[in-house]
Amino acid sequence: MNDELVLVTGGSGFIASHCILKLLGAGYRVRTTVRSLKREAEVRAMLREGGAEPGDRLSFVAADLTSDAGWAEAVAGCTYVMHGASPTPSGSQSREEDWVRPAVDGVLRVLKAARDAGVRRVVLTSAIGAVAMGHAPQTRPFNETDWTDLSVPVAPYQKSKTLSERAAWDFIAREGGGLELSVVNPVAVLGPVLAADFSHSIGLIKRLMDGMPGCPKVNSGYVDVRDLADLHLRAMTSPAANGERFIGISGHSLWMADVAKVLRRRMGAAAARVPTREIPNWVIRLLALRGDPTTKMLARHLGVMMDATSEKATRLLGWTPRPAEEAIVATAESLLRLGLVGGKRGDG
Repeated sequence: MNDELVLVTGGSGFIASHCILKLLGAGYRVRTTVRSLKREAEVRAMLREGGAEPGDRLSFVAADLTSDAGWAEAVAGCTYVMHGASPTPSGSQSREEDWVRPAVDGVLRVLKAARDAGVRRVVLTSAIGAVAMGHAPQTRPFNETDWTDLSVPVAPYQKSKTLSERAAWDFIAREGGGLELSVVNPVAVLGPVLAADFSHSIGLIKRLMDGMPGCPKVNSGYVDVRDLADLHLRAMTSPAANGERFIGISGHSLWMADVAKVLRRRMGAAAARVPTREIPNWVIRLLALRGDPTTKMLARHLGVMMDATSEKATRLLGWTPRPAEEAIVATAESLLRLGLVGGKRGDG
């Protein structure tokens, strides 16, 4: 057994829970933060769904990214920190600061606590949203040298990811005191769902399975959460990862209609409601003008190629993710298994 202790922030999150599974499987002891210790049973249930019974090799600390309380205790004795928790505003947010300020402050709070506790390295979960937004249309895949251009309008979540990652690099350069940083920038994350609380990307597969009217012409890269957890572990331990960012994508990006085709081909009768047609761009733009928030978000990305490359992670870290098709299928299978899509509940 590896006796090193790793802190994973926000243990109830989709990516975080799979990172915990990966770390436990590699023999590490894990501590995780939750906003309330009442969530411990929920996190342990998710890990059981993922096949793990960690017992006392997993411990919990109550800590919130908006407050200093609990962070010194959370990082005490840790060799590494995986920081993926990000305060996501609930409800309809009218102000950008509701997204940006908590994200930036939260990253700095974790980095300062890690530095002061003598942590060796922090792995920050950023996002493709800090890489690929605000650019003129391009044909080459995005890579780690690209940064989202904030001189043009960018969605608040993506702006928060960009500014919080920038703040992390600036902190390390100016006052890191020997603390190492590695950053992972995932695209849309799919894979086995462990509970009913899941991400926006998983929601896309659910909507397709539940029979949304059609496929908007939206392009995205995809990665399986199990491979993303593996990339986090490699970024944590590899000497080559210090001071580097890594895009987590499997293969090339896909149009939503391609994702629908995978589901129809691989999921049989369970995919009977998956749409076969592509929705014309003008329909989405018209709905967006009427104020529907989902279509407003989609309208920004219509027809925009969002391909990226994981060549750097493959070359430096030996990372080899499974095909995106397998991630799509694993997502659908887990949604069915947990009764989270219409096919399991009947036609009602």
